[in-house]
Amino acid sequence: MSSDPWGRVDETGTVYVRTADGEQVVGSWQAGSPEEALAYFERKYEGLVVEIGLLEKRVKTTDLSAKDATAAIDHIREQVDAHHAVGDLDALRVRLDKLVELVERRREERKQQRAKQSDEARHRKEALVAEAEELAQSDQWRAAGERLRALVDTWKSLPRLDRKSDDELWHRFSHARSAFSKRRKAHFAQLDAQREEARRTKERLVAEAEALSGSTDWGPTAARYRELMTEWKAAGRAQREHEDDLWNRFRGAQDVFFAARSSVFAERDAEQAENLKLKEELAGEAEKLLPIGDLKGARAAFRSINERWEAIGHVPRDARPKVEGRMHAVERAIQEAEEAEWRRTNPEARVRAEGLTGQLQAAVDKLKGQIEQARAQGNNAKADKLERELEGRQALLDTALKGLQEFGG
Repeated sequence: MSSDPWGRVDETGTVYVRTADGEQVVGSWQAGSPEEALAYFERKYEGLVVEIGLLEKRVKTTDLSAKDATAAIDHIREQVDAHHAVGDLDALRVRLDKLVELVERRREERKQQRAKQSDEARHRKEALVAEAEELAQSDQWRAAGERLRALVDTWKSLPRLDRKSDDELWHRFSHARSAFSKRRKAHFAQLDAQREEARRTKERLVAEAEALSGSTDWGPTAARYRELMTEWKAAGRAQREHEDDLWNRFRGAQDVFFAARSSVFAERDAEQAENLKLKEELAGEAEKLLPIGDLKGARAAFRSINERWEAIGHVPRDARPKVEGRMHAVERAIQEAEEAEWRRTNPEARVRAEGLTGQLQAAVDKLKGQIEQARAQGNNAKADKLERELEGRQALLDTALKGLQEFGG
C-alpha cells in the first residue's frame, strides 16, 4: 500500500483522496505501481488547478459573460465533486466559491453599467429628438438638412433602449425629419412654380416684342416697349436654362425696332451722344457697387441708377453694346449674388451651378475662337464686337465659378 498527504492506494489497487468529509474513492488502478497511481491522479488534480487559474484570470481580465463563467465554474465543480483527482479538493471548492462571488459582483457591476449607459443613451436620444423637432421648423434648408443627416448618424451610434421607449423616440425623430422634408419639398415646388409662371409670362412678352419689332409707329411703340420692360422685370426670373434665351429674344426684338427708328431719326445723333455720356456716367456709378457686399443696398442703388438710365433714352447704336454691357455686367453680378443666396438653400444648386459653368466656359472658348478667326481674316470690326461680347461672357463665367466655389469644388 502507498500513500501521500492527500491520498493513498490500498492493496487492492483502489485509490482514495482525503477530504474534510473523509476519504473518497477516486478510482481503481491495476496497470502499475501504487506510486504511479497516485502520480497519475495528482496530475489530474494539477490540471484542475490550472483550469481554475485560467478561469479566474478570464473572469478578472476579460469581458467573459456571467452566463459563460457560471457554466465553466459548474463544469469544473462537477469534476471536483466527482473526486477523480488526488489533492486538496476542498481548497479548489473554496476557490470556486470565491469565483462565484466574483462573477456575481461582476454581473451586478455590468448590470449597473448597462443601466447607466441606457440612461445616458435615453438622455442623448431625447436631446436628438428635441433638436430634430426644432430643425423641422427651420427655413435654412441646406444647413438644417445637413444637420438632420448628422443627427441620424449620431442616433445610429447610440445603443438601443427598451423596445417601447426606443420606438416612441424614433417615431418622434422620424416624424420630425419627414415634416422637414415635406416642408422643403413644398418650398422648392413653389419656387419651381414661380419660375414656370415667369417663363410663361416672358414667353408672352417676347411674342409681343417680336411682333412690334417691325412697327414704324415710333412713339407709341417705344412707349409700349418700355411698358414691356417694366412687365419683364416684374415677372421675376424664369428657370435658368430659359432666362438667357428669352432675354436675348426680347432684347433682340427691341434692338430691331430701335435700330430702325434710329436710322429714321438720324438728326437725333447729337441727343444720343449726350445720352451716351450720361449712361457712361451711370454705368460708372453702377460699377462702383462691385464687388457686391450689401446685397439689399446694392439692389436698391442699382434700381435707382436703372430708373435714371431708362429715363435717359437711347444712345448711338455702335456704342450701345459696350455701355449696356457694363450695366448688364453689374445687373448680372447682382442677380448672381441673389442666385448665390438662393443656391445656399437649394440642395440641387450644385448640379445647376456646374452645368452653367460648363455652358459659359464653352461660350467663352467659342468666342475666343471666333475672335481669332475674325482677326486672321482681317475683319477687325467683327473682332471688336466679339471682344465686347466676350467681356460680358467672361464676367458671367467668373461669377459662376465664384458661386461654384461656395460648394467647396
